[in-house]
Parts: sequence; C-alpha cells; structure tokens
Amino acid sequence: MGRFREHLREQRWDDHRFYHHSIINQSLHFISAMTFVVAYVIVWSDPALAALLAWGVAMTSRQAGHFFFEPRGYDHVNDVSHEYKEDVKVGYNLARKVVLMGLWALSPVPLLIDPTLFGIFAPHQGTIEFFQHLGLMWLVLGIGGLIFRTVQLFIIRDVETGLVWATKIITDPFHDMKLYFRAPLELLRRGLAWRPARG
Repeated sequence: MGRFREHLREQRWDDHRFYHHSIINQSLHFISAMTFVVAYVIVWSDPALAALLAWGVAMTSRQAGHFFFEPRGYDHVNDVSHEYKEDVKVGYNLARKVVLMGLWALSPVPLLIDPTLFGIFAPHQGTIEFFQHLGLMWLVLGIGGLIFRTVQLFIIRDVETGLVWATKIITDPFHDMKLYFRAPLELLRRGLAWRPARG
C-alpha cells in the first residue's frame, strides 16, 4: 500500500509540475473539479445529467486550459522539452486527448443519424430526451475511456501503474480543488499572466 501511495503521489506531482504552469489553467481546473464533484453526487440519481455536466462543463474547461493556456515551448522550470513531457505522461497526453475529445465532439452524430442509436434507445421525443440519450452516451464514453487506458497501461506498463492512474483520475477532482482553490482569486488579482507551478 505504501508503494501504491508513493506511485500515486509521483503521478500527481508529474501532472502538476509538467502540465499546470498557467494560472488560467489552474483556475479552469478548479472550476472543472467542482463540476466533477457535483456530477459524482448526482450520477446515482440522474446519470445522464451528471455526464452532461462532466463532459459539457468539467472536461471542456479542463481541456481548454491544457490546449489554449499552457505554454508549449521548452519548460525552463523543470528543464525539459514539451516532447519529453508528452512521452512521460502516463495517462492521456495532448495527442491522446485530441482523439478522446474528437470522439466526444463527434458522438452526437450517430444519434442524429439514427435516434435509436442502432436499437439501444427508443427514438427521442424532443430536445430533452435527445440530451438524456446523449448524456448516457457520454457516460459510457467516459467510463470506456477510463477502462481503455487502464487496461492499456496494464499491458504496456504493469497492473499497478494502471490501477494508480485510474485512482488518480477518479480522485483528481478532490485533489485539484485542494491544490487550485486559490487560483481564481490569484487570477483576478494578477491578471491573465501564467506563472510557474509551485509544489
């Protein structure tokens, strides 16, 4: 158990120091984390709404922070290149995130083409039912993305790495709230400048 916790701390630290330099990104991660926590609470009573919140608000704000506000050049704080960071990223690096977010963005298309989604749903009657079905699709996509990368890590690394990463992803909202709760106020105070990550 001690090794598991140490491995978890290492993955969290690498994620923070390599991919969260920007105060804007940190602020967006705080918003994302709060939204994910709300989604965790309501998933048991309304899974479709939880998934709509998780993907529509939490994931889009989180990934916008990475794609649009993180510096991509040489990381002088950690003395590594962007390419190095992409190589050592255990979970979804930016290249893998493009694939995942692409699947998410295209996911409404099959539902628009076939409202039954090949016989899975009764045809939606109006906008509300469409979004309920879409939310359930996004829930499956989220769980599938988690399971896919975990099993992939079992194969290309080892079982412990996969389990640690899955644990990190599931608990990231709580950790990010604790880590970045000051970021929105600091962003207001300092303006839209990015600063090096602090441990």
